[in-house]
Amino acid sequence: MEHQNPRKTVAFLLISFLLLQAPKPSLSQPLLSSPPPQPTSIAPKHHPHLHRVLTGVLLGVLTGAIASLLFLLAVRASVHFAARTPILKGPVVFSPQISSRSLHSALSDPAHAPAGDCFQLSLDNGLVVAVKRLELDRPNASSPKPNLRRAQRELELLARAKHQNVMSLRAYSRDQDRFFLVYDYLPTGSLEDAMKRVRAGQMALGWEARHRIAVGVAKGLRYLHFDCSPRILHYRLNPANVVLDEGFEPRLGHCGLGRLPAAGGSDVLGAQCYAAPECFQSCRYTDKSDIFSFGMILGVLLTGRDLLDPFFSCDSAAGGGGLGGWLRHLQQAGEARDALDSGILGDEVVEEDMLMAVRIALVCLSDLPADRPSSDELVAMLSQLHSF
Repeated sequence: MEHQNPRKTVAFLLISFLLLQAPKPSLSQPLLSSPPPQPTSIAPKHHPHLHRVLTGVLLGVLTGAIASLLFLLAVRASVHFAARTPILKGPVVFSPQISSRSLHSALSDPAHAPAGDCFQLSLDNGLVVAVKRLELDRPNASSPKPNLRRAQRELELLARAKHQNVMSLRAYSRDQDRFFLVYDYLPTGSLEDAMKRVRAGQMALGWEARHRIAVGVAKGLRYLHFDCSPRILHYRLNPANVVLDEGFEPRLGHCGLGRLPAAGGSDVLGAQCYAAPECFQSCRYTDKSDIFSFGMILGVLLTGRDLLDPFFSCDSAAGGGGLGGWLRHLQQAGEARDALDSGILGDEVVEEDMLMAVRIALVCLSDLPADRPSSDELVAMLSQLHSF
C-alpha cells in the first residue's frame, strides 16, 4: 500500500469539515428552475444527533492527523540533529604511525610554533611530519564562528584520497578556528624550491626528470577528477603545492583546500599567477581550471622561468601579458624553441619532445575551459612523448 502524504490527508479532512459546517440552503425558498412543491411532499427530517457525531469524528481524525504530522516532523528533526558531524576537539588521526597523544603533545610545545603556514614537526617516536596551518575565515559579520562541521567533513573526505601522486592527509588537529593538517614529510621539498635551485645554478634538473614530474602531476589530477567520489578539485595547483620525493616523483599537496572557508595564506599571490581566467571573471572553478594551472606548471618546466619575474608583467612587451601569451606568440611566429630552457636542450629528440610539450601547454592554457583537455586526455598526450 502506498503511503499517503500526511499534509494532503490533513488538508482533505479540513476541507471535509468545512463543507459540513457550511450553511444549507433553505427549503422554504424554491429554486428558480425547480417546480413548486406538491402539496403531498414531505420535508426531510433533520438528525441533529447524527450531525454532531459526524462532526466529532471528523474533529478527532483531524486532531490525530495533525498530531501525527507534528510527531513525524519532530522525529525527522531529531534524526537530522543526530546525524550532524560532531565538532571534535582532539587530534583526528588517519595513520597508524601517528598517535593522537604524540601529535597533541608536539603541537602544544611552544618550541613548535613557527610563524609560517608550513613547517616540519618531530613526534616523540622519531617520525618527522609536515604540518600546514590553516586559519578558518568567518563567512560574515553576523556569523560568530566559522563552519567547523563543514571543514571537518571536507578533511575526512580528503583523508580518503590514496594515490602515489597525491599527498594523503595523515591527521589533523583543531585549535579554536585554526586547523593543523599533517602530511608526510619529503626532504626534497617542493617543485618551487627545486626550480629556484635550478635557476640559481645549485641543481641540475634535466628534461627526463621534468617530464616525469609533468606526467606525475597529470596522473594525480586524473585520480582526483575521475577516481574520487565525490570528485576532488585541487583549487590551488602551483609549484609550491607539488612536493617531490627522492626520485623526483611528484605528489600533489594541499588538495581540495579551496573548498574550506580558509583565510588567505602567504602563497595567495603565487597561486593567483597560476589561476585560470574564469576564476577571476565568474568565480567558477571546475576541473578545467586545474588543467589551466597544470599548463602553467608545464610552461615553467619547459622555460625554467619564474612567473613572478618582471619579464611576465602585463606591461612587458617581451612577456606579451604572461607566460601563456608569450608562449603563444612565439609558437605562432615559429620561434617556440627560443622559449625553452637552454640549460636542458640537448639532442634532437629531446628538443622535439619539448616542442611537442609546448603545444600541450598551450592547449591547457586556452581561454575557454571547453577547449582544454581533461586530465585523462592529458596523461595520454604526455605519454606520447617518445624520448623515454
